[in-house]
Amino acid sequence: MESSEDALDPLWDDLDWAMGQCFMMGWEGTEVTPQIRTLIEDHHLGAILLTTKNLKTAQETARLVQELQTIAHQAGHPVPLLIALDQENGGVNSLFDEDYICQFPSAMGVAATGSPDLAYEVANATAKEVSAVGVNMIMGPVLDVLTNARYQPLGVRATGDDPQEVSQYGIASMNGYKNAGITTCGKHFPSYGNLDFLGSSLDMPIITETLEQLSLGALVPFRNAIREGLDAIMVGGCAIANAGMNVMHACLSDQVVDELLRKDLGFNGVTISECLEMDALSHDIGVRGGTVMAVEAGCDLVLLCRSYSVQLEAISGLKLGVENDMISRERINVSLKRVLHLKSKCTSWQKALNPPGISLLSTLHPTHLALSTKAYDSSITIMRDNGHLIPLSNTFHAEEELLLLTPLVKPLPASATKAVAETRAASTEHDKWIHRSSIMSGENVFRELGRLLARQRRGKLLHTSYTANGVRPVHENLINRASCIIIVTADANRNLYQNGFTKHVAMMCSMLSSGGKKKSLIVVSVSSPYDFAMDKSIGTYICTFDFTETAMSALVRALFGEFVPQGTLPGTLRKSRKVQKSRQHWLVENWNRDRDHRGLQALIKTIEKTAPPNQQSGLTGASAASFSLPFSSPDEAFEESHYVVRNSSTQALFGFCSTYYHLASATGMIGSIFVDPAKRNLSIGHSLHQRALRGLLQKPGIKSLQLGSGLPSIFLGIPMSDLSEGARLKRWFATNGWDISSPRLLYTLTIRNLSNWAPPEGLLQSVQRVSFGFDLIHGMENASSVLEHVSTHASPEVLALYRLALADAKACGIVRAKSPVDGALVGTVIISRSSTILETYMPVLHVENGENVGGILAPVVPSSPQASIVLQGLALLGIRQNKAHKSATCVLNWVSGDERDVLLGMGFDVLDAWEELSSDSEKFSGVNLG
Repeated sequence: MESSEDALDPLWDDLDWAMGQCFMMGWEGTEVTPQIRTLIEDHHLGAILLTTKNLKTAQETARLVQELQTIAHQAGHPVPLLIALDQENGGVNSLFDEDYICQFPSAMGVAATGSPDLAYEVANATAKEVSAVGVNMIMGPVLDVLTNARYQPLGVRATGDDPQEVSQYGIASMNGYKNAGITTCGKHFPSYGNLDFLGSSLDMPIITETLEQLSLGALVPFRNAIREGLDAIMVGGCAIANAGMNVMHACLSDQVVDELLRKDLGFNGVTISECLEMDALSHDIGVRGGTVMAVEAGCDLVLLCRSYSVQLEAISGLKLGVENDMISRERINVSLKRVLHLKSKCTSWQKALNPPGISLLSTLHPTHLALSTKAYDSSITIMRDNGHLIPLSNTFHAEEELLLLTPLVKPLPASATKAVAETRAASTEHDKWIHRSSIMSGENVFRELGRLLARQRRGKLLHTSYTANGVRPVHENLINRASCIIIVTADANRNLYQNGFTKHVAMMCSMLSSGGKKKSLIVVSVSSPYDFAMDKSIGTYICTFDFTETAMSALVRALFGEFVPQGTLPGTLRKSRKVQKSRQHWLVENWNRDRDHRGLQALIKTIEKTAPPNQQSGLTGASAASFSLPFSSPDEAFEESHYVVRNSSTQALFGFCSTYYHLASATGMIGSIFVDPAKRNLSIGHSLHQRALRGLLQKPGIKSLQLGSGLPSIFLGIPMSDLSEGARLKRWFATNGWDISSPRLLYTLTIRNLSNWAPPEGLLQSVQRVSFGFDLIHGMENASSVLEHVSTHASPEVLALYRLALADAKACGIVRAKSPVDGALVGTVIISRSSTILETYMPVLHVENGENVGGILAPVVPSSPQASIVLQGLALLGIRQNKAHKSATCVLNWVSGDERDVLLGMGFDVLDAWEELSSDSEKFSGVNLG
């Protein structure tokens, strides 16, 4: 269709026909009403906005849209209707049909995946689905920048608070929509991302940022999307009050629409007003005058969502404005041509009258369902897990009780099925800006979450709701029973009772835990991730970004370790941004002690200095000597090969990697890879990793590879103290061929004020009751039984560590636990004092500030019904020895995941955590190792 003035159909000379193209209207009801029919037939309405109240199933929607287009065609419309829909995903889906329409994450949830490509795929899939039922315009993408992210009602509907990131994901979504044949409408110009709410429903929310501030932030995504071909923009219904502008309603202001949007940003597409039926706008101006103002300001489509009488008033107001010469006929024609050009890009009568409907949707559904799962899995974000509780399958035993606490869950009959959410009456003007969806209600979703958790635990789940009434006796009783508590919050920054409840429960769990009762607390934000984003007192904090049923399913699978959550908070809170990495291949050389010793020492110090405050780098206390093992005898049978990337001119080391090979078990180990912080993201680590693998795989008879080394005990695996960094590293190693599905969890525990430590009540009696014998030996005399026990039940590194300890009789001893029946060993542990040779290879024992550090190292306790009490007995004797040696701090190193909780109950805290990875060497046989 031509949109030039010369090619306009003569029918458009009729003012009524031309004005009809300047309105977008809606109605209430799932069938065509006489009122909407009259608007199309008699008033030549050219655009319709469908909402939740119009739509049932996908099939009925296709029929409804086809009927609307048929009415227009039969009424003589030269071009089809523009049919628009809000389908933002997350909690904003006007069309919902679980059999044919897929649920995808919200805009912020998609951004949490860190993948603009995935944003494109999700938008493209969404557009294909709504296009199949006859919709030709989507009211998106949302381009608002959450300048004041924590308190804005848009929440997860927006990408985040970084203008460039909002641009990136907004444009990716826009292209996804457009490439599916749908036209796009960016919203909400100039921004709903930082509004001040005055409280009254008759007062407009206000933008107080200056034009300069808007230009540097809120306007950036609009400017970038316009440059990339955005079809339409919705102008908001907010006020603007700053030094350069005083506007009551943005969409009625020529300063905003004509000057800022058209002239300054260069937008030539279709502008759509906010709905003129909103209370504040209609009360201030009146719909008739407001319609004239909107068109005068530069709006091409005036939106009126619901009331037929108000819609007729708007039409008559615009006609009167033309008749009174307030609006020129040329002005109407400008909007007419823009709208006709927009329609030419997305529809034709052939397309409009024949929506493919269910036949296409049923074909698309399987691939879209897989995309939905992928998107939700990728969006789940673990912002903190200081207690290393995730996955629960590794830290939470089958016999323990799990408690789920969800907000405002009302009891439903057992036969209750999925229900369409009803729009609740908004309690404040702030809440009116939150788009309600036609997916399952929050209460039903949380009930389904409970079902999923119960299924995972074979029915072992406690689940109740909480309200503004706070922590009640029923909550206290359940918290006392449970070992692990999951609290769900939804916009706790606005629903302050959720914040208070969560903090109260966190305090209870802390007090109960310090009293010896295991109380693990996991807080899950299912809407705004800002609920507890900055609150470090919540140690384990997970974000899902919406509480659709699909999101809850992904949450449960993440909690129980079916996949490793990779999401990160979008915007300025994102801890690790995606960096386009160089594909350089660095020259990797063999480590030379004489040449590289000083450079390695300097590299270690550099990494230590750049570690975050109050956080160890992993290399804290290490030296260049830490990586060279002291063994030479054939029976110890360790071979070591280390590699460096260096500047041959300055002798500076850019990166270092250590590897070890144990001949008897045919196991190759990568003990460390680290890179100068100033040289990261340049593929140095990748080059070192490839060289290390190639060296190990050349060993004759090699069977397995291990990432992490217990001796030297510097990196026992992937460090997990900083969870987002650990997740990033895990993803990196997975990409480079490692199997990350079944890591071995290893912990370093500590008691910091050893002089104040006292055994938990009843522990001594429990140890004495089982009648195990405990003794302490030094040196190689009487060591044969210990070495045989360790060789049978532990790894080669542990055996090597015991040999070292036995050789250092002055500073180390071995505590043995013996069976009361036959005297056989049932457990051993190394006890060390300061100035031991082990300190070189176990930097965690390094003495700082002159304070002695006592070690309780590598407990070897085979599985048995009494294993826990044996472990406690060994640890108890180790603590006593450390106290006797005047140690200020006690470190318990090399603790497995199964042993951790037993020791935490004795008063130990987690100092560090690791995930040791193992892979069959054949897995790397097809990998290109350079």
